[in-house]
Amino acid sequence: MLQSSRKMSSRVGIEDAASFNQSSGSNQTEADSWAPCRDYSIYPFLMVVYGLVFLIGSILNGFILKFYFCQAQQQASSTIMVYLKNLAAADFLLCLSIPLRITNYVSRSATVHLVHCNFGATAFYTNMYASILFMGFIAANRYLKIVRPRQTRVRQRVWAAHIVCTVTWVFLLTLMSAYIILSVHTQKPLTSIPNTLICELLHNDQHGLVLKFTHSCSAVIFLVVLISLLFFYYSTSRRVLLAQKKQPLSSSSTMLKKSHRNMLVLVSVFCFCFVPYHLVRLLHVFLSKNCTWSKVLHNLTELTVAVSVLNVCLDPLIYFIFCKAFRTQLTKRAVCTNP
Repeated sequence: MLQSSRKMSSRVGIEDAASFNQSSGSNQTEADSWAPCRDYSIYPFLMVVYGLVFLIGSILNGFILKFYFCQAQQQASSTIMVYLKNLAAADFLLCLSIPLRITNYVSRSATVHLVHCNFGATAFYTNMYASILFMGFIAANRYLKIVRPRQTRVRQRVWAAHIVCTVTWVFLLTLMSAYIILSVHTQKPLTSIPNTLICELLHNDQHGLVLKFTHSCSAVIFLVVLISLLFFYYSTSRRVLLAQKKQPLSSSSTMLKKSHRNMLVLVSVFCFCFVPYHLVRLLHVFLSKNCTWSKVLHNLTELTVAVSVLNVCLDPLIYFIFCKAFRTQLTKRAVCTNP
């Protein structure tokens, strides 16, 4: 009786081990099948780009955050300052997630790859879309100031701006937490690093549905902000043209022209950084099944993601042109260092 139970338990153990090896083997085979459809020669260039962006972006956004918390607190807050502060915070957090992305390119460690897929990439894209939303809020604030300047009081708008920013962070962090939990829960057993570092191959089919939902939400956020920015720019352009026709040499017309120029800078930075990545993502939906196109799209995706990260270096320009107190502070420092 004891001998038969031992045989039965050993048989169960062998079957469990076989099923685990089969699962890991299928995962490895699936990854190997994608190997010819990936080109990693671009990774050294990307590591250099990300390294420079990390250094420059961390310094610039760290300085801006220091300015806001040390200097701007002495002055009355405004809606534009609230949005600019949150934009700088999102950019700084995005910078902090870049080293893990660089490490994932270099390392062959399974632990590093899993941490990047489950946590690093999630934090990376969460802060990217936080930047997109806050740029949209800044544009909306400028639009209301130019087109409808007397609709609300300053205190009410500042109070509303704090609520909008809080709701935005809660929404994004909730999605981020849910995605991380589901990623860990749906993760396949992995005994060795696959030849292709594809995060999607580490999870089962349930994760694929979550990924599609996440991509859909991201696409909706981008499109809403893009359409809003174009509408705001068009509306402010019309407002400036009307003011120039009525009073071309007035001070109000000059201020409107300046605000219109600032809006153009904001829209230009947004389109330069984020439009290429989302266009490639759209192509990826339709052409990713073809191996030849998949290799091209993989490189384009990696390049356009790197371009989108450049916003952490370009957003300080937005802070400079929209925040008079920041410009004054920089001018004072320049005068002190160059007497």
